[in-house]
Amino acid sequence: MPKGTLGYKIGMTQLFTDNGHVVPVTVILAGPVRVVQKKTPETDGYAAVQLGIGEKLKNVNKPLRGHFAKAQVVPAKALREFRIDDSEFMQALEVGDELRVEEVFTEGEYVDVVGITKGKGFAGVIKRHNFRRGPMGHGSHFHRSVGSLGAVDPARVFKGRKMPGRMGGERRTVQGLQIVKIDAERNLLLVKGSVPGPNGGLLMVKETVKHKR
Repeated sequence: MPKGTLGYKIGMTQLFTDNGHVVPVTVILAGPVRVVQKKTPETDGYAAVQLGIGEKLKNVNKPLRGHFAKAQVVPAKALREFRIDDSEFMQALEVGDELRVEEVFTEGEYVDVVGITKGKGFAGVIKRHNFRRGPMGHGSHFHRSVGSLGAVDPARVFKGRKMPGRMGGERRTVQGLQIVKIDAERNLLLVKGSVPGPNGGLLMVKETVKHKR
């Protein structure tokens, strides 16, 4: 796993380049992030770093209180794990270290952003799966429904059939977003384009797995 950090999506805005071009960017609040646990192949079977973001001062259950007390850090709002198999930066981290966004990334780098998409509620097949609708006039009774669910012979609907249902609320990764600007003073990360989830949603920002463009 390459280097990475956690953040909260603040929202979208735009920046102007020196030649006057408009660049749409998403603002991510990447901190304060602390190292809560470091896993090793000897103790856990794999190498990973557990990062925590934010501070949770109320409603922390007893097991988590002990977990944070062992690391001697303030209870975090959210915990996420990053594998550190081939990342020298992540391997150098120690429990209790605080990650600043300028220490992890530099302007111009490309990152992958992982988040939970916005929940859309119950949706039909046209909105959920981009089905085409039927004729809207001339006596047609087929407009926005599913259509055929398969052959008659099996007498059942096969698994995986695209049907109406709950839409959104799923983990998604957007790859190859460029870091346009880093605000070290306010721990802000501005990446080009959009990222999954609503404003205030938790994000994992990782060095991209694709080749540098």
